[in-house]
Amino acid sequence: MSLRSDAAALHDELVAVRRDLHQTPEIGLYLPRTQEKVLEALDGLPLELSAGEELSSVVGVLRGGKPGGVVLLRGDMDALPVTERTGAEFTSRIDGAMHACGHDLHTAGLVGAARLLSARREELAGDVVFMFQPGEEGYDGAGHMIEEGVLEAAGRPIDAAYGLHVTSSTFENGLFVSRPGPLMAASERLSVRVIGAGGHGSRPSESLDPIPAACEMVTALQTMVTRGFDVFDPVVVTVGTFHAGTRHNIIPDDATFEATVRSFLPEARDRVREQSVRICRGIAAAHGLDLEVACAAEYPVTVNHQSGHEFVADTVREVFGEHRFEELPNPMTGSEDFSRVLARVPGAFVFLGASTAADPKSTAGNHSPLASFDDGVLADGAALLAELATRQLAALG
Repeated sequence: MSLRSDAAALHDELVAVRRDLHQTPEIGLYLPRTQEKVLEALDGLPLELSAGEELSSVVGVLRGGKPGGVVLLRGDMDALPVTERTGAEFTSRIDGAMHACGHDLHTAGLVGAARLLSARREELAGDVVFMFQPGEEGYDGAGHMIEEGVLEAAGRPIDAAYGLHVTSSTFENGLFVSRPGPLMAASERLSVRVIGAGGHGSRPSESLDPIPAACEMVTALQTMVTRGFDVFDPVVVTVGTFHAGTRHNIIPDDATFEATVRSFLPEARDRVREQSVRICRGIAAAHGLDLEVACAAEYPVTVNHQSGHEFVADTVREVFGEHRFEELPNPMTGSEDFSRVLARVPGAFVFLGASTAADPKSTAGNHSPLASFDDGVLADGAALLAELATRQLAALG
C-alpha cells in the first residue's frame, strides 16, 4: 500500500480531528484545549512527546528503525480574532475566534503524517520531528519553539524542514503551489498614537483633535507606497486597526492605529520604516500634536532553498501527477514565521489549494470571517508531508 492510499483510508478520522479543532479555536501562544486535543490524537503512536514550557506547543519525535538523518515537519495550530460567518455545521463555538487561516487543517494534516510515518517506523532511515506550533498569527510561535529547542529535539541537528499552508481562495482545490527563493514577505508592525487634547465636539477650535491628523496619516502612508516605491520591488502597508473616541460629540485625547508592513529586500524594509515614521511625525507636527510611533520587526522573508523546492515539486509530480503542482512566478506578500526555521535549516514551504468553489477567486480569502476550507484535501496534505519525510531521509541516508 502507498502512503497516498493509506492517507485516503485516514480521511474520515482526519476530518473529525479538523472539525473538532475548528469548533474550539484558540488564539496566540496559549492553546490548552488545542494542545490537549493534539496529544489525544497522537496517543498510542511510538512518539517521544514533549510540551512547551512557555507556550502550548507539542513536539513529537519518531525514531526510525534505521540510522540516518532528521527531518522536521511543521503544522501551526492557532486561530484568529475573527467572528465566523460561514454557517458551517461545525462552526466556531467561541465568540470572536475562528480558524480563518486553515490552521486546523494544518494540525489535522500533521497528525495524519504522524500516523502514516509511525506505521512505517521500521522502514525509516532516520528520525522525524513533528512541530505542532501555536502563535503563528503575529506571536512568533516558531521563534519561541526554536528558543525552547525544537531544532535539537532529536538530539542532533535537523537536516531538512517542510511546512504546508492551505488557501481558501487563489489556488484551485488540490493544487500544490510553491517557488524557489523568496516565497513570502517579511513583516513589521507600525504602531501609532496621535496625542491631542480632548473637548466638546461642538467647539473643535478649543481642542486639539487627533482624529483628522490620524486619518491624514493613513492616507499619506498609502500614497507613500504608490509614489515612493518601485512596483517591481513590492511594499505593502495596510492599516488593520483604528481606534478613537467614545461618543459622537466628544473630541478624544488620542487616536491610535496599527498597520502591517510587508517587504522583500532589506533596503526597501529600511526605507519604508524610515519614511513611515517620518511622514507620521511630520503630519503630527503640522497639526500641533504629539506622537508616539514605533515600527517593530515581526517575521523575516520566507525563503525556499532551491534544492528543497525542487524536492517538493518532484515529489508532488511523482505522487499526485504533473497537473497537481504549479510554480509561482512571483512571491506572495503574506508572511510566515516558518521563515525562522528555513533561515536555519534547508527545506521548503508549499501551499495547497483548499477552495470550496470551482472558481477559487470567487470565494473569501484567508482571514475572512467567510473563509471556508475544503477538508477533502486533508489526506493528500498528510500524504505529501509523509512522502517528503520518507524520501528525504532515504536521500540523506
